[in-house]
Amino acid sequence: MSVLAWLSVAVFFGAYALIATERIHRVAAALGGAGIMLLIHATDAGAAFFSKESGVDWNVIFLLLGMMVIVGVLKRTGVFEYLAIWAAKRARGRPYRLMVLLVVITAVASAMLDNVTTVLLVAPVTFLVCARLALPVVPYLIAEALASNIGGAATLVGDPPNIIIASRGGLSFNDFLVHMAPMVVLLMIVFVGLCRVMFRKVFVYDPVRAAEIMQLDEREAIADRTLLWQSLAVLGVVMAAFVLHPVLHYEPSVVAILGAGILVAATKVTTAQAIEEVEWETLVFFMGLFVMVGALVETGVIGQVSQLAVDATEGRLGLTTMVLLWASAGLSAIVDNIPYVATMSPIVADLVHANGGGEQGQVLWWALAFGADLGGNATAVGAAANVVVLGIAARNRHPISFWEFTKYGLIVTVVTVALVTPYLWLRYLS
Repeated sequence: MSVLAWLSVAVFFGAYALIATERIHRVAAALGGAGIMLLIHATDAGAAFFSKESGVDWNVIFLLLGMMVIVGVLKRTGVFEYLAIWAAKRARGRPYRLMVLLVVITAVASAMLDNVTTVLLVAPVTFLVCARLALPVVPYLIAEALASNIGGAATLVGDPPNIIIASRGGLSFNDFLVHMAPMVVLLMIVFVGLCRVMFRKVFVYDPVRAAEIMQLDEREAIADRTLLWQSLAVLGVVMAAFVLHPVLHYEPSVVAILGAGILVAATKVTTAQAIEEVEWETLVFFMGLFVMVGALVETGVIGQVSQLAVDATEGRLGLTTMVLLWASAGLSAIVDNIPYVATMSPIVADLVHANGGGEQGQVLWWALAFGADLGGNATAVGAAANVVVLGIAARNRHPISFWEFTKYGLIVTVVTVALVTPYLWLRYLS
């Protein structure tokens, strides 16, 4: 690698160390790292702000912004209080049952929408229901972030890397349902069991608070029914447009911004009220992270690392699949899985072609998808949903440290990727 490539690696890991140790605020670390990358010419303004391969992914930024505005308006209706009471009553106040209910809802919704949108909708409910039952909210938020990444792996629209893979590999929505979804169902069953073990200390049942919850009428929580129906109508159209992306060809970011704009224009909610819930720090953090990772792309670092992994397999499909799965999981834990997949997908396309294409060759696409989607669970910055959850938690004065998230995420990643390994081998390679 060139001197500039080594410098960009040093800057990236320096910023990453600051984020991980929390010596300075993660936004300051990300912006500082991005600034240094620009200063040393590891990237430039054109690449950082306009390049599809190595720039800020504005689709992600505006998707988040639009959904944050919609969620902010929804919050004013009281619907999250309604859902919190409903969930607590269905769980009968039992902490573990409540977690199972929330993570299953999160996983299913993540498969139908996308994991970032889902955690934006579920997190406010979680804060309210945990407050009602006097439960620590952080374990529930972590579990939901992990569930969103697992559930999002099931479909083309569930996780942003899947959209990139589908585009490059010519894969359809149904291809993901057939090849990814069955395994995701098994992974969720295992994950529910892991939650019972990992978070066992927080499952303390309070019969008094449970009894109080059962006496509540969730319908009384609705503060503005007109605004609620207006918001649900817009949200329903937005969700339908997400699912119909292969037909409508509107990017999710465009749909989210249009939905947010229509909702603000058509209701009595003011602009100031609509943007109160926007996690500006989270958006800026993503921008800094994208610029830093983009610099690694521009200097050829990520491409070289990926190519070395491919070269090490010596053209053997089985070995290539396993290396790709585990290397993708490992690298997606360190860098955001969106730019990683964008960088790796051309290499995988060549490998699939070299192996004759077809279902057997396509195992490489599924290895990349599983590795990137599940590897994103390993650290607090591995996936967009993780970063969003940490931002929401900090805003609500329940900060989640990098290592608090990572100590659970690493366990889940290792277990889930280990389960996917025999699945890929037995289904496609045996």
